[in-house]
Amino acid sequence: MNAASAPTAARLAEEFATTFGYSPQACFRAPGRVNLIGEHTDYNNGLVLPIAIDRAVHVAIGRRPQNRRVDEEQDRPATAAPPRSPQSIRIVSDHRDDSGERLSGQFTAAELVPGQMRGWLSHPAGVVDEIAKTTGTMVGGVDLYVESTVPVGAGLSSSHALEVAVLIALDEVFDLGLNDREKVLLTQRAENDFVGAPTGIVDQAASIMTEAGHALFLDCRDLRTRQIPFDLDAEGLRLLVIDTRVSHSHSESGYGDRRRSCEEAAGIFGVESLRELDEAVDLGPLTDEQRKRVRHVFNENARVRTTVDHLEGSGGQAGHRIRGIGELLLASHASLAEDYEVSCPELDTAVEAAMEAGAIGARMIGGGFGGSAIALIDAADADRVGDAVIAAFAARGYRTPDVFAVSAGTGASRID
Repeated sequence: MNAASAPTAARLAEEFATTFGYSPQACFRAPGRVNLIGEHTDYNNGLVLPIAIDRAVHVAIGRRPQNRRVDEEQDRPATAAPPRSPQSIRIVSDHRDDSGERLSGQFTAAELVPGQMRGWLSHPAGVVDEIAKTTGTMVGGVDLYVESTVPVGAGLSSSHALEVAVLIALDEVFDLGLNDREKVLLTQRAENDFVGAPTGIVDQAASIMTEAGHALFLDCRDLRTRQIPFDLDAEGLRLLVIDTRVSHSHSESGYGDRRRSCEEAAGIFGVESLRELDEAVDLGPLTDEQRKRVRHVFNENARVRTTVDHLEGSGGQAGHRIRGIGELLLASHASLAEDYEVSCPELDTAVEAAMEAGAIGARMIGGGFGGSAIALIDAADADRVGDAVIAAFAARGYRTPDVFAVSAGTGASRID
């Protein structure tokens, strides 16, 4: 349950040279994230409080030397198809397919069409496409080698971390001059318009903007941010991620239904989003279901504010502020289960078992109907709490969850 070992720049460079036949220009990293609190508030222009975690996507990048032809045999990774153009963008990953071959692919910026590429490669391709649309720069003639310690499918935003890592690498190599806000919005557009996923900005913002030892207080209405003290190591704490490894069949439709219910409720009151409503408004005109959804959003925004107040010092003792937010995490889970109705038996079991084993607080994270929960724990209790959760799943006949501890990390950066 310890953190995965991060590759060094030297090892990334070595793998890049072995794969592509020349040395890279630079190496970069972009972390995954955990949303500490503030769930299903982002698309309602609400408040969120994510942290970057100590697991990240790492990228080595190089522009192919001008004196090398792209069709030279030694310049061709064994795992990739032969290059088709001097302006091709080639990507090789350390992840492997069912046959044991490394995942790889290539494309040119000129050939990209939104919605026509599927799978993991669509995420870096979307970044390249959006760079062309935003800056007018058609990037090409580059190779990227990718390694990741962010678990895929655990709800820790591995795909957004990949997008961010690729973007910051291309930003430096092609001297695009993008600031952090522009990077956040560019990766969101890549995800929305090219990949076709209607995601918000939480994941990209956490990966790009978070400072070491802090959580990122983000207002999704205007992208205002504030760094909030959140040093797990200083208090001897960890976040235990409990990946239930299940996704119930109604996850996508359920997410859409809830988003639509919030939008309809806002429309009834003639406002753009629920954030524009006074939280003392009479919810009488709404249906029972709409009232429950709105109540969750109102209360979750309030929980984010209270958590921020506590972590900044107005609600807790110095040196023990993180330990004081356990009840807020539990209240968030109860609201997601009862008012927003996006939990499931596996997520409820994860939260209950973790608390019974001594967790300080716990809640589901993400869209719901499966996915992951988090538990705030003493670092020394990681194995004990994790074993208790696994035992509780086994007792109920559930699939064995993937359980691992993470700490707070820092935002995307170059690594030397």
